[in-house]
Amino acid sequence: MVKDIAFVAYSVRDVPRARDFYRDTLGLSPGEAFGDHWVEFTVGNTTFGIGNGESLGFEPGASTGAAFEVDDMQAMRDRLQAAGVEVSEIFEFPACSSCFARDPEGNRFALHQRRQPAQETAA
Repeated sequence: MVKDIAFVAYSVRDVPRARDFYRDTLGLSPGEAFGDHWVEFTVGNTTFGIGNGESLGFEPGASTGAAFEVDDMQAMRDRLQAAGVEVSEIFEFPACSSCFARDPEGNRFALHQRRQPAQETAA
């Protein structure tokens, strides 16, 4: 039985450059590191890892699926643009908003912001 997600990992060729991007540009908190081959970040209760996965059959720059929850979508989008990251427009959905970007290796990720539930009014 699956009980949790152990980690999410992206394959990159240049681990130090990717580490700097996720730490300095995106603002993730570094966790464990194993030389220049594997770096982990603590994201809430989950671990996001980056490493060169070519020997395991994971092509650098082809990863997708990570969605990072943010408090202020517009501010984070502006931060990425100021750092020279190409980032999509913000897409609005009933329960959230999202935009999409790529790390320096070409891996695609999302920024995500949940909407606050509407307050019920007394009848």
